Amino acid sequence: MSSLLGPIRQLGYVVDDIEAGMKYWSEVMGVGPWFYNPRVPIEDYTFDGQSHEPYNSVALANSGEMQVELIQTRNDAPSMYRDFKNKDLRGLQHVAFWTTQFDADLAMMLARGFTVKMSGCVGANGRFVYFAEEHHPGTCIELSEVLGPKGTMFDLIRAASIDWDGSDPVRPFPDLSNL
Repeated sequence: MSSLLGPIRQLGYVVDDIEAGMKYWSEVMGVGPWFYNPRVPIEDYTFDGQSHEPYNSVALANSGEMQVELIQTRNDAPSMYRDFKNKDLRGLQHVAFWTTQFDADLAMMLARGFTVKMSGCVGANGRFVYFAEEHHPGTCIELSEVLGPKGTMFDLIRAASIDWDGSDPVRPFPDLSNL
């Protein structure tokens, strides 16, 4: 377990073809089922402190406690995903820590010298920040709040992966307003 913010809970991969990515991970790696959102509704999105309208597709699945995220950018809005691709990188772009004490953990990271590069919110109590500091080539840290519906959805995704038999490999995201 990381001594920084607890266990790493998610590995985020930037891909060119999310459908092919889900197929590979389910058929070759045996990871699934995948919960797919062709256009993630991100509110209050900022990159370098400026507001933008990103259009990203995301797929999530678990392998045990570890969540795998596939991300495909669909427009040229400024983002760390776009910058990663513009460096001709594909693959692991971030590791995410999940938190139920977002403000305190964010303050701790800022006090340690980390700087916010990208931020937004997915659902109530679903804030996230990506820190500018890169470690392994292109890989950065995400801090993701999991108090609200997003956290409930993550629990549902993990539960669906337990004893998954390979059937129904791609499923729609649950409606966050109903969680």
